[in-house]
Amino acid sequence: MAKSIAILGAGVSGLTCGTVFAERGLSTRIFAEQIGTQTTSGAAGALWFPYDAEPADKVIPWALATYKVLVNLAAARGSIGPDKLDCLKQSSFQTGVSMIELRQYCRTGKILVPEWANSLGVRILGNPEEPPSSNRRAVEHSGIEVTAPCLFSEGFSLRVPLMDTAIYVDYLIDRFQKAGGEIESGVRFENLEDIDPKFDFIINCAGIGARELARDPDLEPHRGQVAIVPKPDNLDCAIVCDDDPLMYVIPRTNDCVFGGTNEVSDDWNPDPSTTKAIVAECSRVLEIESPRVLRERVGLRPFRKSGVRLENGKLRDGRTVIHNYGHGGSGFTLSWGCAENVFELLG
Repeated sequence: MAKSIAILGAGVSGLTCGTVFAERGLSTRIFAEQIGTQTTSGAAGALWFPYDAEPADKVIPWALATYKVLVNLAAARGSIGPDKLDCLKQSSFQTGVSMIELRQYCRTGKILVPEWANSLGVRILGNPEEPPSSNRRAVEHSGIEVTAPCLFSEGFSLRVPLMDTAIYVDYLIDRFQKAGGEIESGVRFENLEDIDPKFDFIINCAGIGARELARDPDLEPHRGQVAIVPKPDNLDCAIVCDDDPLMYVIPRTNDCVFGGTNEVSDDWNPDPSTTKAIVAECSRVLEIESPRVLRERVGLRPFRKSGVRLENGKLRDGRTVIHNYGHGGSGFTLSWGCAENVFELLG
């Protein structure tokens, strides 16, 4: 008998799992209160980079597996000629994924270059007259080094996938539904056992909602606030600094994300003073006048103190539940790698 799958959550994790299952012939339905851009995923910068998720020995393989999928999606998007883009805006060919240069900086001292970045063509950004640090010796200098802005001491650069959430999330929904998947919105479950017993497997991709649904005290909300502004002229790279104050600038197709915050809080409401501080800091880094704010967004990153939870479990009625949550700030970055792992657990 064919397996029937119920997925809880319609953010990037739920939609990606749904797509993997539906395209492999499984009867799949997603249940969620909100869908796509209305979820935390819709407020994400969605730049591929492992961030705010543990443990590294699992996160990095999932991230690199996702990287490969996204690079292919970016190539598919790039293969479309400009004369065909208008008629394909709503088709699965318009993925919303592109490749962009990421410049990651620190404000003081030497930047730590992740070991996994070496295989992706990382370059050090800093004063080329300084002697190489131990980090630099681990990097193969195959291109021109760029002097870091005066606000930062050092950084590194690599090309990574960027998912424009305004396009990519709709792409996933479209792809899932074309494969036969179904989505039911406006649905809230108090318990996993409340899901119709006709479903053989339940996949818990509820994000921060899994805190109550799975009774998991290890899950905490890492609040991220961003401002959406017009895309600055001539900005063709993403800029990130994790040092306090956290800042990131991510140019997208039709706008730009200014961020951000990372604080433990359940507050979904944008704070005007925080928006003002974000815009001011990002504008200072870009050396531009503060742009007008088009929108403010808040998302609650589902960080799990004991690490991403991706494992089998059993409900009281004997059905299998597979938990896939706790990705912190790496939901997009881990999405395809985790979805494939979940599929393997179906057996």
